[in-house]
Amino acid sequence: MVAHFEDGKDEGALRTIGELGEALGIKAHVLRYWEDQFPTLRPLKRSGGRRYYRPEDVALVREIDRLVNREGYTLRGARTALKDFRAVGEIESASGAIGAAPASGATHTAPADFASAEAIARLRAIRARLSDALAS
Repeated sequence: MVAHFEDGKDEGALRTIGELGEALGIKAHVLRYWEDQFPTLRPLKRSGGRRYYRPEDVALVREIDRLVNREGYTLRGARTALKDFRAVGEIESASGAIGAAPASGATHTAPADFASAEAIARLRAIRARLSDALAS
């Protein structure tokens, strides 16, 4: 899901903390706090410490917001869920040669699905190794 910005900029443009906060309904001090709490949230900082959020930063902020403010996760729980999600995404992208679904839309996967997604990814990787072994 893409944030809709009413500023006339291209969807892939860099956003200031004010623009991002206004578009997502999150105060600037909360976004700065989340930068401390989530090591992967690192917007570009230019002269004077001005923050510029890339599209991938915007997606991460949306995911943190979903976990914390809509699903009731603690910050620690949200950090763990994001780590689990990235691990599953890496496994699926490694097994992509066998037709695994791309992980791009998986940012909205419920945390309970991580175990089953990880098991599926492992099975796909095993299937790929078996297929390679039979072909040689």
